[in-house]
Amino acid sequence: MLSYRHAFHAGNFADVHKHAVLALLLRALRKKDTAFCCIDTHGGAGRYDLLSAEAQKNKEYADGIGRLWGRGSPPAVLEHYLAAVRACNAGAGAQMLEDAPRYYPGSPRLIRHYLRPQDRLILTELHSSDIIALREEFSGDPQVGVHHLDAYQGLKAFLPPKEKRGLVLIDPAFERHDEVERAVRGLHFAWQRWPQGIFALWYPITHRASTENIRQWLTKLKIAKSLVAEMCVRAPDSARRLSGSGMVLVNPPWRLDEEIKDACRYLAETLASDGGAHSRTDWVLPG
Repeated sequence: MLSYRHAFHAGNFADVHKHAVLALLLRALRKKDTAFCCIDTHGGAGRYDLLSAEAQKNKEYADGIGRLWGRGSPPAVLEHYLAAVRACNAGAGAQMLEDAPRYYPGSPRLIRHYLRPQDRLILTELHSSDIIALREEFSGDPQVGVHHLDAYQGLKAFLPPKEKRGLVLIDPAFERHDEVERAVRGLHFAWQRWPQGIFALWYPITHRASTENIRQWLTKLKIAKSLVAEMCVRAPDSARRLSGSGMVLVNPPWRLDEEIKDACRYLAETLASDGGAHSRTDWVLPG
């Protein structure tokens, strides 16, 4: 347990999908002046050096941010996400990789990019090594709180926040055999504690049955206003291979579903590894 290290997978196609959708949600939150709070339950290391030994082992970023980075004229729905990646590399004199950035922002650094002075971010991380890196990443930042804590304990501790608006990202490693049930029940608990919040739950797609299991749990728990956004780079036909990336979005901002659909469609086409690549964005329970 807790053997997963995201440094080996940073910037891969699942990261690109997850963070592109997250950027759209955060941009929408910024449209109102009132403060918002974000909670990231699995903070990881915060940001990742793609020249590190871990990232270089399999170079998964090459088929993710690397492929997107090398394309000109991205659609408007991806401009804000790519701006956040550029910001992660700005001012550091970073040695860039060929057709890829040197540093890739994990979700904490991506979220921090969107915070205004009135906003704040709460991070939880349980891994003993990643929590050290996460604390160093945000050392001295008064808008970011970092806690060495289990994700689901964090949801109990920090919800609801004092702010009326905000977002919760639940991004497990799915190391446990019961992680789907655990994650969706955690989402359900958080939604009940803070019904006006926006929630995003990431999940891996290996075969089609895994995605239907997510939908069945959402229906069983009657989580209203739940949108599912999926992007597959190949046909999801093997339980042993990551074929796609999925996001459950609860209470997404009004009309954002169309932008998310456009982003997922473009990413499926751009990051495709075979003819089975596709995207699907639809409502499980509209409300």
